[in-house]
Amino acid sequence: MPSTFDDLYQTYPTAVQTSLVSNALFARYDPQARFIAAGQYSGSTVIWDLDTRAIVRVLDGHVKAVTSIDWSRNSRFVLTSSRDWTMIVWDLASPIDPPQRHQTVYFDGVVLSGEFHPHNSRIMLAIMMTGEVFLVDTRSGMSNRTEIWESVDEPTPISCARFHPSGKLIFAGTTSGHILVFNTRTKHMIARHRISGASLIRHIEFGKAGRQLLTNSSDRTIRLFNLPSYANMASEGDEYIEQELEPAFKFHDPINKISWNDITCSPDGHWVAGGAADTMGHKIYIWDPTADGRFVTALDGGRETLSCLHWHPTASAMVSTTKVGNILVWHVPRQENWGAFAGGFEEVNENVEYEEKEDEFDLEDEDQLAQRKERQEEEDVDIDDQDPSGDEKPSVYLDHEDDDLAWAKQDGEQDVAEWRLQIRIVEEY
Repeated sequence: MPSTFDDLYQTYPTAVQTSLVSNALFARYDPQARFIAAGQYSGSTVIWDLDTRAIVRVLDGHVKAVTSIDWSRNSRFVLTSSRDWTMIVWDLASPIDPPQRHQTVYFDGVVLSGEFHPHNSRIMLAIMMTGEVFLVDTRSGMSNRTEIWESVDEPTPISCARFHPSGKLIFAGTTSGHILVFNTRTKHMIARHRISGASLIRHIEFGKAGRQLLTNSSDRTIRLFNLPSYANMASEGDEYIEQELEPAFKFHDPINKISWNDITCSPDGHWVAGGAADTMGHKIYIWDPTADGRFVTALDGGRETLSCLHWHPTASAMVSTTKVGNILVWHVPRQENWGAFAGGFEEVNENVEYEEKEDEFDLEDEDQLAQRKERQEEEDVDIDDQDPSGDEKPSVYLDHEDDDLAWAKQDGEQDVAEWRLQIRIVEEY
């Protein structure tokens, strides 16, 4: 695991640390970075412990292939969707082994994917293979299922949808190359963005706490957008903002012109990764948006085609899934650096004569002290905009309280941080 701030945010994974044999269709880290959940064609979901690399839970409930997995914010609940027309919520804090279903939601067709609301696991988003999207609210007194659709005369099917990290908005991609923005509480469409050149939007991801939007479309191009503020847009009525959204960067392979099976980005938005739809190998392309979107490297995971890709929630690591079901855990290989254990320590290959400085045992070097005071004198002090707490000013993307967030937090969230998972190693599976 990275040990410093620079290691955490300024590097990207380059090597396979381990491979998990799981018959997985896809795999996802939990938000607390303790587990990996893998969905299987058989309908089972396997939970791996990252520390021991052992299976600690097998969730058997679906009778057909799992299509998606999502974790609640504190990792207590797991949401799985399937081709058997259901979504199942599993409670990992349950003392029963194997775990029983915590809740089952039935639909009239294949569920393409499901997602928890960022602030309440009793609110879920379901995307159907038929192009419909439903907001499912299972809270007491609010149990309902509301369809979300494009507010135009001839709406096009929705191909993907995600909650914004704030939980206040829902972003949806259509088969016609539009990004739709809905208010989660009112279910009204507040914005409709045309993406020039795109047709079918396949995937949506968010970076920088929701300030950036990453899309993967059928034109074999990955686009990165800096999102505008939606704070002043109407949340009710028939009016909505319609404008074209211009990408800050476009990422593609100009030589092979390959398409992308999956996309992901680091939580801080420093790196963008695309999993290539290459039948000849397991390729992951990485770009750096902070350096004008330049291409950084292509990782090679072997001859098995990549099917899924997911970035670690806090560290420089990824998991990718192969078509044959293996899970590859990528990390940053490091050599031991003994000089990191003490300030000023330097490794040498042979003995050298040591000369003690006059101010060596001072609390602060005299030259450094003088330079620091000089820099402080030259700094401009912003009296008007200075925040005594040192924090950034509130943004529409952050979790400051308002009507939308208050609505989402109603009726007791059960996913509390104090829950514990009793580790049970599955010997054979």
